[in-house]
Amino acid sequence: MSDGVDEIGQQSRFGVGDPFTLGVEEELFLVDPVTGEQVNASAAVIERLGPVDGTVERELHACQVELITDVCRTASEAVGTLGGLRSAVVATGAGLLGAGTHPSAVEGEAETTDKERYERIRNLLGDAVATPVSGLHVHVGMPDAETAIRAFNGLRRHLPLLQALGANSPFRHGRDTGLASAREVTMRGWPRSGVPRAMRDFEDFCSASALLARAADVPDYTWFWWKLRPHPRLGTVEIRALDTQTSLEDLAGLVALVHCLARHETERDATARETDPPGELLDEGVFRAARYGLDAKLPDAEGRLNPVPALLEELLATVGGHARELGCTDELESLRGLLERGGGAGRQRRAHAIGGMGALLRETTALTAAGAPNAAA
Repeated sequence: MSDGVDEIGQQSRFGVGDPFTLGVEEELFLVDPVTGEQVNASAAVIERLGPVDGTVERELHACQVELITDVCRTASEAVGTLGGLRSAVVATGAGLLGAGTHPSAVEGEAETTDKERYERIRNLLGDAVATPVSGLHVHVGMPDAETAIRAFNGLRRHLPLLQALGANSPFRHGRDTGLASAREVTMRGWPRSGVPRAMRDFEDFCSASALLARAADVPDYTWFWWKLRPHPRLGTVEIRALDTQTSLEDLAGLVALVHCLARHETERDATARETDPPGELLDEGVFRAARYGLDAKLPDAEGRLNPVPALLEELLATVGGHARELGCTDELESLRGLLERGGGAGRQRRAHAIGGMGALLRETTALTAAGAPNAAA
């Protein structure tokens, strides 16, 4: 193997911790706590932040922070930690807005955070990063590298449904885009941001990553913004396709689903690799999910279109046993409520229909803080 491949293998932490533990990261917009208008305040927020359970980091843009849990056992534990982190940020005097895009911010008004990595991303991508986007990333610990690749390959086929369930960004630059996830369409301007191909094994992933990093003139695979990736340095498989959620209830349901799916896909028979869907089919499914959200009809392996509610019911039945094993039955069941409420995109459109953009910003800001302990303190 080449030096790049060897380096990835040497840094691998698969199996170091307990398998099927969780880590969750959510990117949130910093806003005026009353109006919900975007503000470039991450440095000031971090400076005023007290001790926290977990981590709060600055993000690519100064109008965002990233909340990061420690290693957790259950979806409930992870979401409880994120609720506490939301509360800690709100206690600094900042407002938080949970959505894939800020509904009203003008393109170009977000400042780039003064970190070397972020400045290089800005130089590499140019105006592709002019509009900030906020995502929810879910890590699931893997017992070894080959199990990680098996889970990675299996999770690919669920990306369109996950995208549809998590769609929470219908507004961008002050207007309704007609999309359920403007974040997904915005991210299509980024390189290395789509659905990666299935991998034969861990060595194949290492070789492909080393080759692509060299071609892109970037240090390593952490500069790939794929919707799903193995993360050897953390010993996890990471889902990155989801918009940031407004409510902690919706967040819990999606984290629970990813947790169960990752566990389920590790048990796939080796012959199932033959049915790994091609990238072009998944790309079409992901776009349909971003366009129509919960109203989407998504293609199966034969190209037949199936409605999101039916796909979710089928999946809930498939992973129900894993939900009991992983302690997230209630959280998983809450996804039926997400469907009934119309998801994040539906919630935003209802608020806008009643009171316009001002009402949407105020309601989304309030709801982002609503589930956080002591948010009103």
